Amino acid sequence: MSFSHLGLSDKVLSAIGAAGYTTPTPIQDQAIPHVLARKDVLGIAQTGTGKTAAFVLPMLTMLEQGRARARMPRTLILEPTRELAAQVQEHFIKYGAKHKLTVALIIGGVSFDDQISKLTRGVDVLIATPGRLLDHSERGRLLLSGVELLVIDEADRMLDMGFIPDIERIGKLVPFTRQTLFFTATMPPEIQRIADTFLHNPVRVEVSRPATAAVTVKQLLVATGREPEDKRETLRQLIRTSDGFKNAIIFCNRKREVALLHRSLVKHGFNAVALHGDLDQSERTAALDQFRRGDAKLLVASDVAARGLDIPAVSHVFNFDVPHHADDYVHRIGRTGRAGLSGTAITIVAPADKRAVAAIETLTGQTIGWQGAPQRETAEPHEHRVHGRSRGGRNGTQRPSERGPKRQPERAPERSPAPVARIDEARRQRRRPEPVPDVADADNHLPAFLLRPVRVKA
Repeated sequence: MSFSHLGLSDKVLSAIGAAGYTTPTPIQDQAIPHVLARKDVLGIAQTGTGKTAAFVLPMLTMLEQGRARARMPRTLILEPTRELAAQVQEHFIKYGAKHKLTVALIIGGVSFDDQISKLTRGVDVLIATPGRLLDHSERGRLLLSGVELLVIDEADRMLDMGFIPDIERIGKLVPFTRQTLFFTATMPPEIQRIADTFLHNPVRVEVSRPATAAVTVKQLLVATGREPEDKRETLRQLIRTSDGFKNAIIFCNRKREVALLHRSLVKHGFNAVALHGDLDQSERTAALDQFRRGDAKLLVASDVAARGLDIPAVSHVFNFDVPHHADDYVHRIGRTGRAGLSGTAITIVAPADKRAVAAIETLTGQTIGWQGAPQRETAEPHEHRVHGRSRGGRNGTQRPSERGPKRQPERAPERSPAPVARIDEARRQRRRPEPVPDVADADNHLPAFLLRPVRVKA
């Protein structure tokens, strides 16, 4: 099956052939005809299945008719991150080489002046992140009343990043009669509510069960210790010994951890770059370019790199931290095993991560195997430990003086009252009423001046 039966224009088909593609992916095969028919589309598919081309290709065909007007874009594409927005722009440049279309990228971290000049001339395709788009709109530099087609991409990522209120504001600025394309990889209840708000009688295109991993990705769990250095040592061993290792993306939960791990890997001689939200846009772009070219074998990243980034031929994904949200796991491991290639996703599991791993297995509906022995439960309950040590001694052993037969191991040793308890007892003593003295002893408590004899004048 080829692209020729989908209804795309000759210019678009020529660009697809020049790019070397011959067969559409399932999401492209099902979504493109409905987009060309001017219907609203709700697309649900795994990451890495060609969702971007599913709306870029029909948009190019539809935009061959008409022209752009100043400050009034004809189409609007909303992306959660700058990297995704730049990637969509690359798709328009790649497939729209024979089209005379104006494409503008409106993202944060770059100058307003260049963006304002493009908007003033008029654009056919406006690709934007929500925050910067609203900045231009509030300054009167942009009018959304001429938008004919609205695309909301990676909607579940928009929810995670807190962009849903911005999306709702933008929805009130575009015409009610526009066509809307809504793409997501997962469908939590909040995303379903937003989809019901934005879409009118949509065609639902679902090529896989939501929140499932690609079958081309081999998933493994690796046990490690509870200390950060234990995890770093485990990661270094995995990088050195993993079968078929070529390059890898390493995911951390926090931006601070990304910076620490990046410095640690460079210190141990690994060729690594870092990517997280606190970096300047030029630094983020440079890091991605180095990794794509192969100049750097390791990309240490936060979840800003987990959604939609098309980095070809990534052999491994390492979850240095188990993600807090199970949905993020699906997106992270989707960076490998793309375009029919095989990949490996390894998650490093500390003793405190058992509950998060169970949530991932519940979401994906599959059990993830262990590489080596799984993490064993410690013999001593956690509540009997203080700062990693047992109450019995330095290494969890009893002191010789406490090994008598009368000592009960399961009971904590008696301790003197805590300082707080002693303070409370003193306060209670002060609140008790003073005893009333006997009448016979009352004189002993009278001041001396009251005991003096009183002279009475006749």
